[in-house]
Amino acid sequence: MLLYYITDRRGLGGNPHEQRARLLDRIAEAAGAGVDLVQLRERDLPAHDLEILAGEAMVRVGKNQGAARGTRMLINSRTDVAVAAGCDGVHLRSSDVGCAVARQVYGADRSAVIAVSCHSPEEVQRAAKEGVDFAVLGPVFGKRDAPGVAPLGLQMLAEGCRRAAAARQQRPMPVLALGGVTLENAPACIAAGAAGIAAIRLFQEHSLTEMVRRLREL
Repeated sequence: MLLYYITDRRGLGGNPHEQRARLLDRIAEAAGAGVDLVQLRERDLPAHDLEILAGEAMVRVGKNQGAARGTRMLINSRTDVAVAAGCDGVHLRSSDVGCAVARQVYGADRSAVIAVSCHSPEEVQRAAKEGVDFAVLGPVFGKRDAPGVAPLGLQMLAEGCRRAAAARQQRPMPVLALGGVTLENAPACIAAGAAGIAAIRLFQEHSLTEMVRRLREL
C-alpha cells in the first residue's frame, strides 16, 4: 500500500513561523514513519519561498531514517521549483501542463516521479496512456472543506483502477484514493483496486507513526 501525505501547513495551527516549523517537523516525522511519498502542496507561496521551503524539507527527509526506505518528495504543480530544489518529482493538477512537458523540464533525469490529480475514470485512463507514474483519484468520500463537491464513490474508484490497468497492462499505473479516506474506509479503497491512499488530515491530525502502523496492518 502506497501512503501519500499531502501537506497543508496552515492546518497545523499557529502563526506563519510556527506553521512552517511544524510542517518541517511533520515531514521529517512522515519520513521516519515510513510514508512513501510527501507532496509539498503550499500553493499560496511564491516560487522563491516555495523553493526554499522545499530545499529545507528535502534536508529534513534526507537526514531522517525514512529516506533509506524510499520516502520521496514531490512539489505540487511547479515542475520548475521541483527541479530547482532537487525534489523527486512533481504532482500535476488536471489543468497543468501534461506529463510529457514535465518530463522535458526534468531532462535526462528519468527517475523523476510524475503524478497527476484525476477526478474521473476517464482522466485516469488518459493519465495512464500519457505515461504518468501514478494518479490520485478523488474525492472518493467527499471533502470536509468542500461539502458541495459530490463524492465519486467506491464504484468510480474501482472503474478508474480498471481503466488504469487496461491502458497499461504490462506495467499498470497505480491509482491512489483521495478525499475523506479514514482508517475505517481505507480497506474498502484497497478492495476496490486502489494501490494506496493520499490524504492531508489523516496524516496531519493523528500520530503519524501510529497511523502508518495501522494502515500497514491493513
